[in-house]
Order: sequence, then structure tokens, then C-alpha cells
Amino acid sequence: MKILIPDTIELDLSALADHAVVYQVDRPIPEEHRDAEVLVVWRNTSENLADAAQGMPHLKLVQTLAAGPDSVLSAGFADTVAITSGRSLHDGPVAEHALALVLASVRRLDVLHESQKSATWNKPYNAEQSAPATEQLYTLDGANVTIWGFGSIAGRLAPLLAALGANVTGVAGSKGERYGFPVVAADELPSVLASTDVLMSILPATPETADALNDEILAALPRTAVFVNVGRGATVDENALLAALQEGRLRAAALDVTKVEPLPADSPLWNAPNLIITPHVAGNRPKGSSALITSNVTSLREGKALTNQVAG
Repeated sequence: MKILIPDTIELDLSALADHAVVYQVDRPIPEEHRDAEVLVVWRNTSENLADAAQGMPHLKLVQTLAAGPDSVLSAGFADTVAITSGRSLHDGPVAEHALALVLASVRRLDVLHESQKSATWNKPYNAEQSAPATEQLYTLDGANVTIWGFGSIAGRLAPLLAALGANVTGVAGSKGERYGFPVVAADELPSVLASTDVLMSILPATPETADALNDEILAALPRTAVFVNVGRGATVDENALLAALQEGRLRAAALDVTKVEPLPADSPLWNAPNLIITPHVAGNRPKGSSALITSNVTSLREGKALTNQVAG
């Protein structure tokens, strides 16, 4: 079985007795390798994926190492090709970055960084974060944190938030309990927004989640709330978010993802007040990739169920 491995990551597939070939993710697959049965995907261009979908008739499995398989699902692979995601590979790194963004936003490290650059000892900040009327805004201890999209990443993140004293509620397709935390159904989100201090999105990009954070959701949040997105940029109505920040209807926000990436230099988001932007770096370090690929290729060969299968 021929396996094509992207040139964007080092993998150890020595446990497999298969023929592994490295390919370039920003170029068409060479003709001599279009007979491959397994395609591993990581940081591929959309053109490369579309070309592979149309020109590799022997494909049986496309294994993306991204937690969200949206780019692969939209590439046009045949229904007979199994597509598996990198769910769980990014749980630790994304949870860490999400926690960093939450703390930076709640403690307003962006404000302090500006003070540092201007060599200013920010006394007004010091007074506000210690005043009884406003001190709760600057801590996660006792804060109500709502995580929208309560999958495996949230499973790593929620205990970290709880350890700092936050009250964590998840939002998912159905209500119940996950990872030891209460979860409400998506249609119940409006009922928890009014008491939410921090709204975090780890939503995938699907037709149903497009612009999920919109004017209605933002209007339901307290003006003192913070919004953090480490999911997908397509899930945020950026004009609505920009307006909420400019008009003071949202205390702060942090985005690791945007609709267009890289974010264009002329995007108004760069100069939006009280907004922290990081360049889609929450994940980018899929842990356990070799083991997942080895497991799925072995299962494919033996006709067993595949891990993280999302299509095919």
C-alpha cells in the first residue's frame, strides 16, 4: 500500500510495512504517485487537495492531521474515499493557547503591554483591577465561562479553567454531562449568555456554524463579557464583532483564527479596540500523528473501523 506523506511534518511510520513517499503540499501530486491509496494531509493548499481529489483514483483513505477536516471535506473527494480527522492531536496545544488568550483578555495584558511600550506605570489599571466594583472582571476565580463546542479540546481546557476557580458550562449538540462538566444543548445557549463572563468558541466550520457569533449572540452577552475564538474564523461575523468592540458592547476579545488567513493588512480588525489577535498558532503541533496514521492504515488494511472517520 502506497502512502503519501506531506513535506510539512516529520512522521515515523516504520511500524508499517508500506511504501511511504513524501510529497509537496503546495504542488500537484506527481504522476508516478497518483496510484497511492493513502494520502496524509497537513497544511495543504486548497489547490493541492482539489487536484488530489480529481486525479487519484485509487485513494482509499485521506488522513488529515487537522482537528477540523473542513478543507478536506470541501475538496471534492469521492464518497468511496474514507476521510479521517486529526481530532485529539491538538487538544493539549490548543487548550494551552486558549487558556493563555483567556487570561490575557481577562487580565487585559494587552493594555499593560501598551503601557510598557510607552514606559508608563499604569496606575488607573492598578486601581480598577483592585477596586471592589470592578475587581471581578480581572479574574477567572468565580467567573462563568461558557465553552461553545464541547469536544476533546474542551475536555482538556475545562479542568484548567476550573482549577483557577471558573464555573464552566459547555454548549454542544445535546445536553448532559461531558468530562465532568454540565453541557447545554445549542438551542439553550441564549439562556446562559446573560450570565456569561467569558464566551469561548471551539466550533468547527460547517454550514450550520457559519457566522454563529452574530449580533444576536453579542447582544445577549453582558457588556463586561470577553469573547475568545480558537475554533474556526468562519464561525464569527467579524463585522458584528468589530461593531461590538468599537461601541463598547463587549469588554474584550481574542482571536486566533479569522475568516481570511493570513489576515489582510488592511483589515479593520488589526486596529479594533480591546482585541488580541494571534496568527492561527493555537494548534500547529499535532501530537501523536504517527500513531494515529499507523492505527488507521492498519485498520484500513484489516477492514476494521477507522478512528475519527468523518466521511466515506
